[in-house]
Amino acid sequence: MSEALIVGATGLIGRAVIEAFGDRGITVVTRRPVEGLAPHHAECVAPPESWPDLIAAQQPAVLISCLGTTIRQAGSQAAFRAVDHDLILDAARGARRGGTPHMIVVSSVGAATKAGNFYLRTKGETEDGLRALGFDRLDLIRPGLLLGDRPGPPRLGERLATIAAPLADALLHGSFRRYRSIPGAKVAAAIARLAGQGGSGVHIHENDAIRALAD
Repeated sequence: MSEALIVGATGLIGRAVIEAFGDRGITVVTRRPVEGLAPHHAECVAPPESWPDLIAAQQPAVLISCLGTTIRQAGSQAAFRAVDHDLILDAARGARRGGTPHMIVVSSVGAATKAGNFYLRTKGETEDGLRALGFDRLDLIRPGLLLGDRPGPPRLGERLATIAAPLADALLHGSFRRYRSIPGAKVAAAIARLAGQGGSGVHIHENDAIRALAD
């Protein structure tokens, strides 16, 4: 049994999670090798359709999902949903088959099954699907705009949003604080800390809670 297993390790948060684990080993299940992965981590490179069986066989104590794309990156709503809903739930089902009691998943602030926005509605449906799988503990991470160096070519919209973030954050108070931007490294530090916690139930972590865990 591995202590922690991560899917979605090549993105902004996934790479930061591996770094946040430091000397603690983590198993990486990925469709392509992770560049510069330290030797004390384990890596399973396989097509996504094989992931549920791989995860079940690993029997991790905690499954961490940092999987996520955008509709623009994916090319269509259907392709987006295939990653942000179907693949996450497939990985989770594999973990449950292997007896994994704990899952941590990166979702999004505003995720809700009744959201008018397709992106947020899909995130909400994914969260509900994970709840139904019956993990002993489920941590739903709901960050706002993620700050940090993303892999791949720069995207104009994200660059402009990052520039505007300090002003926008200053205008968000009270219940709107949850929409503030947050560095991907902070989210990763919170995930690494949660991976070592026990307990039970469904826990939702938004901006202030994520920062408290990370500090």
